[in-house]
Amino acid sequence: MKSGRQSSERKKRFSSEFAYVLGIVFVAMGVVFMEKADFGVSMVVAPAYLLYRGLSQIWSFFTFGMAEYCLQAVVLIIMALVVRRFQFSYLFSFVTAVIYGFVLDGFMILGTMLPVDFLWQRMIYYVVGMLLCAAGVSAMFHTYISPEVYELFVKEVSRHFHIDINKFKTAYDCTSCLIGLVMSFLIFGMWHFVGVNWGTIVCALINGTIIGRISAFYEKHWTFYDRFGWRKYFEMESR
Repeated sequence: MKSGRQSSERKKRFSSEFAYVLGIVFVAMGVVFMEKADFGVSMVVAPAYLLYRGLSQIWSFFTFGMAEYCLQAVVLIIMALVVRRFQFSYLFSFVTAVIYGFVLDGFMILGTMLPVDFLWQRMIYYVVGMLLCAAGVSAMFHTYISPEVYELFVKEVSRHFHIDINKFKTAYDCTSCLIGLVMSFLIFGMWHFVGVNWGTIVCALINGTIIGRISAFYEKHWTFYDRFGWRKYFEMESR
């Protein structure tokens, strides 16, 4: 018991609100690095990325970030129809999506300065991007502030139909991948894999393990606490 208390005392305190900020920043950075590598983005991001690539050919002002929060607005509406209810607290997830969209667009602009002249550069971008995405998701696991609509959809629908959340998450990811493939074929032609490629499959296979390892690292070195009294506003749906 004494060693356990000493271990706990050695941990540094980390604000759960700051974990939310880091989560958004890390995920946005990671997505940009993976997009730059061009080996395939994650399954969850793929539909929004294809929407961005398709509509930006028609409307030059349409950005990746816009595609993200527009698509997540649609997912939020579908979720409300499926579970047959809508709570004000759901809007916090859309706010997160909008914030993430603006941060993503900012990093997309900065990403244009990254060189892609050699394969080894793209490989580094892919690995760094996947690690950053996992670190961002892990950080979001340690905050009470609402995640993006994708995660909210999985949680609410699986709970409504009493489905194991891990199985439903797998089904959701596979569906996103399939939608991405269909969108790629429709926009860019058959067998033109844009946004969905071997990197998407690798990410799907090992991303969960990486997230778990990083979460364990966080919990080993930091104790997460609430700096502000906002938690009650984000947990209204559980009352």
